[in-house]
Amino acid sequence: LARGIQHTAVRQAHRKYEPNFHDKYGNLVLLGGTAIFTTVWGYVLTQLGIEWGLSPVGRITPREWRE
Repeated sequence: LARGIQHTAVRQAHRKYEPNFHDKYGNLVLLGGTAIFTTVWGYVLTQLGIEWGLSPVGRITPREWRE
């Protein structure tokens, strides 16, 4: 059994390394995701007309109570 395991380990050590999907495309996928994220949030923050005053003081007015 030990000799079989050792033989398999030696065979795998001599095998040529084959790049997988992450080795080939990992950085490209990361850059693409970053570009999309930045574009979408850039649009959201600049074009949607959101008022960025964070304090509610003076904006919230009480409504008349209905019974």
